[in-house]
Amino acid sequence: MTKIDAHQHFWLFDPVRDNWINDEMLAIKQDFLPAQLLPVLQQNGMDGCVAIQANQTDDETMFLLDLADEHSFIKGVVGWVDLKADNLEEKLKEYRMYNQLKGFRHILQSEPDKQYMLQPAFQKGIAALQRHGYTYDILIYPEHLPYATELVGGFPDQKFVVDHMAKPPIKTQEIKDWQADIESLAKHQNVFCKISGLLTEADWAKWKIADFTAYLDVVFNAFGADRIMFGSDWPVCLLAGAYKSSLDVLHSFIAKLSAIEQELFFGGNAISFYNL
Repeated sequence: MTKIDAHQHFWLFDPVRDNWINDEMLAIKQDFLPAQLLPVLQQNGMDGCVAIQANQTDDETMFLLDLADEHSFIKGVVGWVDLKADNLEEKLKEYRMYNQLKGFRHILQSEPDKQYMLQPAFQKGIAALQRHGYTYDILIYPEHLPYATELVGGFPDQKFVVDHMAKPPIKTQEIKDWQADIESLAKHQNVFCKISGLLTEADWAKWKIADFTAYLDVVFNAFGADRIMFGSDWPVCLLAGAYKSSLDVLHSFIAKLSAIEQELFFGGNAISFYNL
């Protein structure tokens, strides 16, 4: 059984570029590189990872690809590309030489226009990803879920994965609206879901395992065993606990699943989705 962490980040901390890391986040106001992650993966029984963009530049994509070239445990990269650019086709053709580049992501959650993903130029970019065989990671808040459902419905042959379960309001234990919208999204069979970033949506200092059960029930039931995957969201997860903390939450929950379903969750689905 190959275990894959399908969602983590690397960066050389830059206070201007990384201004989303505020004063409450001192634990991650520093560099995070493969040499720091590898022993953590090994201690927690993970065999590899997928590195996800955290900065919206072409340089970020190359930074991650260079790291993947140097460190074999980085099995795949989800980079950034300007999906609305006139030269997108040329860019995607250039990227074909990088086998570790599996897909792309845009930080939709930070766009002032909540319907940014429905803009014609953006959708034209998604169509290009589909032609070139790249995946797309959807990074959104619950309020964006109806738009995401419209987006994925327009591209039934494109592989999408929603990051962090679309960040449900675990801290306040609200669930009704998020549940209805995530279940609508899950009806589209081309969409997977990352069980990642859980701890940081809860109360960082006071969360308990029971806080997550209802939310996990929703996504496991909605997406099924074939369309869910584990991601740590390291190093962001360190804001609310150790790497092992999120694993403890999930091991407690998935104990009721079959051995095959557990293997799919902890690696099999990520391997097939990202073609690792």
